[in-house]
Amino acid sequence: MEAVLTAPGVREQPRTPFYLIAIVLSSLSIMIGLIWDISWHVSIGRDGLFSAPHLAIYAGGVVAGIFSGCRVLRITFTGSEFERSRSVRFWGVFHGALGDLFCIWGAIAMLTSAPFDDWWHNAYGLDVTILSPPHTVLLLGMIMIQFGAIISVLTFKNIQGDRTLDLRWLEALLPFSQGFVLVMTFTMGSEYLGRHEMHGVLFYQITGVLFPLLLVAFAVSSRKRWGATQAALVYSLFLMLMNWILPLFPATPRLGPILNPITHFQPFEFPLLLVVPALAIDVLTLRSKTRNAWILALRYGMAFVFLFFIVQWPLGSLLMASKGHYFFGTSQWYFGSDPNWEYRYAYPPWTISSAKDWLIGIPIAVILASLSARAGLLWGSWMKKIVR
Repeated sequence: MEAVLTAPGVREQPRTPFYLIAIVLSSLSIMIGLIWDISWHVSIGRDGLFSAPHLAIYAGGVVAGIFSGCRVLRITFTGSEFERSRSVRFWGVFHGALGDLFCIWGAIAMLTSAPFDDWWHNAYGLDVTILSPPHTVLLLGMIMIQFGAIISVLTFKNIQGDRTLDLRWLEALLPFSQGFVLVMTFTMGSEYLGRHEMHGVLFYQITGVLFPLLLVAFAVSSRKRWGATQAALVYSLFLMLMNWILPLFPATPRLGPILNPITHFQPFEFPLLLVVPALAIDVLTLRSKTRNAWILALRYGMAFVFLFFIVQWPLGSLLMASKGHYFFGTSQWYFGSDPNWEYRYAYPPWTISSAKDWLIGIPIAVILASLSARAGLLWGSWMKKIVR
């Protein structure tokens, strides 16, 4: 991590460390496996401990844990004084970067959840929710690895400061690692963020809690412009690619009852149009002159809620109208659900908020988004300074 002297007064151009690439690729493997696993449950049903999606998830956790563990051992026993000064000491013996510790803890949580999840399925059958106890442990482990990837990349960039860096990999790693966190967050809340919920005020309140925190933190912590926009683009492109690729492969249900006899993997969910409020957050970050963090957070919150509502409401109508469209992935339907349900491509009355609900709910959404943005400001400012 320290620049190398090649001649008196001449510094070698810092290169992107391979461990950063490995950790971000681990995060990618985890996200591919996660979306694939959800599609597997919707399309096939019961899977085994060593199913292909599970192997992709666990491989990401193992690789991140191994690379991070090896770095901790190297810094502890053979690292330079500079590296130890830039590390965190734990258990009274070991020295490691904070990002490495996140990855190690995440890998342990993920591998612990694997037998727990297998036992849970054998005891209780197929999950009816994403946030079952073993899945919650698994998701926490995965998101810790993703946070570890972000912190590791930012730590390297912050230590190098304004030096000229090798841009072949480094500048791509940060938006990719941040975009995968957006995918994970969307996945964790997807039961409340589907197309059937887009005309209800609760949808905008939940998104107001979840996403301003991340988008503001990414915008503030990035040393380059458009940090939030780049992360939102990665999130969008990744989900669209997964939605387009998965239905190309055959899959048939293995559990009953089979009310919807599908023949191919079902897509996940079309990405939310987060790129629009993300762009506004980046613009506010670049142009805002106020030093009052609460006023800035209120601006972020208002921009997020109103811009997101303006673009997401009509997208919800479009998704309902595009019945079974390949581009939007609206063919998705669980094999145990009736394909002729009258509200498959329509909003059920109980999901549509009344005018009174909107008048009360939107101000609440703005307050929640502003509080989320304020937390994002704190988190982003911390990440911008982190060097350990």
